[in-house]
Parts: sequence; C-alpha cells; structure tokens
Amino acid sequence: MTERLALLITAAQPEQVVTPLVHALAARALDAEVEIHFAGPAVRWLVAGVAEAAWPTPAREKSIAAFLDEAAAAGVRFYACGMARAAWVGAEETLRADAGAAGATAFVARTLDPAWRTLVY
Repeated sequence: MTERLALLITAAQPEQVVTPLVHALAARALDAEVEIHFAGPAVRWLVAGVAEAAWPTPAREKSIAAFLDEAAAAGVRFYACGMARAAWVGAEETLRADAGAAGATAFVARTLDPAWRTLVY
C-alpha cells in the first residue's frame, strides 16, 4: 500500500472543503504522508481570517479553520498554487504561516509518481 497522498482542492464552498480535510486527517491516522494543494478559489482557505469565518454545517459546530488547524497539527502540509494566489489573494492579505507554495506542475508530478496517490476535490 502506498503511504503518500496528495489532495487537490478547488472547492470554495465550506460544505465542499470539509470532506477533503477529513480525508486528509484519516490518511494521517493511517500514518500516510499527506499534502494538500489549494488551487483556484480554494486558495482563499489559506488566507488569514477566511477559514475562521466559515462553517461547513448550519449547526456551526466546527469552523473550516478548526479543520485546517487539526490537519496541520497532524502533520498535513498545505500548498498554495502560485497562479491561484495571484488571482485570488490580495496584495495586502497574508496566508497561514504553515502554507507553502507549489504550482500546478508539482501536483501533476504527484499524479505521475507511482509512489503517490492523488485525489481531486
């Protein structure tokens, strides 16, 4: 079984982004190396303050930020697409301190590498 998982998130709606975050946590619980690539409007989840104000359910029991923090604490690595950042993140905005940078080529390389499995959301 492969022990490396890369997820690509393009979802901009809170109810759509929570599933890949839960999947990332599940993979970490199985001791897999996990990274999440945020592309398109999903890069906004990495902008300071955005995820803190978003809730995936009407009950508002856990914010998107709480899911991100839990994933980060579990060892999931976050990557912002450079093109998405240029299009969706303002010059005055900052990303989470734990967000790295990786473009489309980095995720495509993961899909071509037999040591990695990939999921797209």
